[in-house]
Amino acid sequence: MASESGKSGGTVVTRFAPSPTGFLHIGGARTALFNWLYARHHGGKALLRIEDTDKKRSTQEAIDAILDGLKWMGLDYDDEPTFQSAQAGRHAEIANALLDAGYAYKCFATPEELEEMRAEQRANKQPMRYDGRWRDRDPSEAPEGAPFTVRLKTPQGGETTIQDKVQGAVSVKNDELDDYIILRADGTPTYMLAVVVDDHDMGVTHVIRGDDHLNNAFRQLPIYRAMDAVEGGWPDPVYAHIPLIHGSDGAKLSKRHGALGVEAYRDEMGILPDALFNYLLRLGWGHGDREEITRAEAIKLFDLAGVGKSPSRFDIKKLENLNGHYIREADDAMLASLAAPYISGDVDLDLLTKAMPVLKTRAKSIHEIAEGAGFLFAKLPLEMTDKAANLLDDDGRARLSSVSDALKRENDWTIEALEATTKSLAEELGLGLGKLAQPMRAALTGTTTSPGIFDVLVLLGREEALARLDAQAA
Repeated sequence: MASESGKSGGTVVTRFAPSPTGFLHIGGARTALFNWLYARHHGGKALLRIEDTDKKRSTQEAIDAILDGLKWMGLDYDDEPTFQSAQAGRHAEIANALLDAGYAYKCFATPEELEEMRAEQRANKQPMRYDGRWRDRDPSEAPEGAPFTVRLKTPQGGETTIQDKVQGAVSVKNDELDDYIILRADGTPTYMLAVVVDDHDMGVTHVIRGDDHLNNAFRQLPIYRAMDAVEGGWPDPVYAHIPLIHGSDGAKLSKRHGALGVEAYRDEMGILPDALFNYLLRLGWGHGDREEITRAEAIKLFDLAGVGKSPSRFDIKKLENLNGHYIREADDAMLASLAAPYISGDVDLDLLTKAMPVLKTRAKSIHEIAEGAGFLFAKLPLEMTDKAANLLDDDGRARLSSVSDALKRENDWTIEALEATTKSLAEELGLGLGKLAQPMRAALTGTTTSPGIFDVLVLLGREEALARLDAQAA
């Protein structure tokens, strides 16, 4: 695989950096996928960082769910996950280096002064930003021992342009940026500083993330450039900001559109990991008209040039249809193991696996497979749906009696022999095959939908199938 050079002429390094304040949602999963694919495509490294600095909202449960979701999707990483909270000392070290070199300064503005400043800006309908009141003042002007924050000296005048790999050239006037805090009064680093330091220390060459972070890039670049001036070796990363995912109605994606955690797609919706992988790949990235793309093909084909600039629309029906394709392609024993926990009763995995070729033909989820397989492990007397019960009127029961008698004389319990015997009986009775098959299906499965009736007879086996027919026969 050809390796594209990173920012320092070396290997491409990407990172996925979720905050563990919730589960791995669908937008985060796609960001993780794009980072992973870009690194794999270029023979680079994919890294994982847990941004757990918000200790009040970060939970171990969310960390476990994120790691579990990534593993389920088949996204592996080239190093152990790093945790941002463990690097706080390093972040403070960089803040102090910037301070010592004159790229940052101590701000002694009190909370009351800052609120007064904001109130005045609101009254004058001005943008809400820090006014730089301590930027050029001597710290000796502050009362002795007064608390202070450390603010970055952002560039003034002119503009900054980013050559974004997805958005193209994006420019922001430097006057629109304020001198933001990089170290709080209690000595703890802010997110904006921590991200830059972590990305540098991890050797990240390409920052691929949602376009809701595009403005952050303009605030983070001055740290790279200041530290490059201070000690060298802090080149700008390559940025690629991916449009967000919208619902099918074009509105911001929410739970009503399907913005659930990855585990919900697996557990509640019965989606296969390959299907979600493929669907998320095609959600904002394209390669001609191709819809079904394997993992190996995705690694070979993926590049940032194929990522569109417009928001993608999440379509749950499309995901379900794609899932149906992957179910039909999947290994029968694997599908059986996934469906078994959702089937009540004692499940025979060998029988379930044997039934899979006929169970999976129309299924769009693991749950549909489980629902369709329920009849195999049901016990007499069968529970009947209302529609099935309606088929078992006097005529239906009389026909079952004739079917049972005919099948009891059949020694070759195969689909072909059973079909021939039943068709022969239908002709003898002057009926269409459906007039026999419908009450048979009701008696054998308790429903009106199932695999082919002769598949059902063979899967149930002679003894169980005849017992079910006799239980409903007149």
